[in-house]
Amino acid sequence: MDTNATKPQSLGRRKNAIARISMIPGKGDMTVNGRPVEKYFVRETDLIIIRQPLRLTNTITKYDIQGNVCGGGITGQAGALKLAISRALMSLEPELKDILRKNGYLTRDPRAKERKKYGQKGARKRFQWTKR
Repeated sequence: MDTNATKPQSLGRRKNAIARISMIPGKGDMTVNGRPVEKYFVRETDLIIIRQPLRLTNTITKYDIQGNVCGGGITGQAGALKLAISRALMSLEPELKDILRKNGYLTRDPRAKERKKYGQKGARKRFQWTKR
């Protein structure tokens, strides 16, 4: 029997970060890449971002979350994890969809780094113009 069939899995992306999670009914334990979430995300703002959808829906102690994140930076990974958690909550409890959608937790943030253009110093910055 496939054990992943019973676990709702979800995917979230933000910038270059990708988060895959599985949620199972439990007491609220969160692990990311095999470590407790507090050890992986040391900034308090990142922990707040991750817990936002759980706090909004009052399910913070209802599910155990096992996450795997890769790519991007720490804050991008936190944003990807937030989207993955929101999508998993929606698949587990469809009545939460309206609340999550209204607060913007089901929308992927499309902002990414703009590429550097040729003939320029960066994406927008130009080389200094000299008259003589």
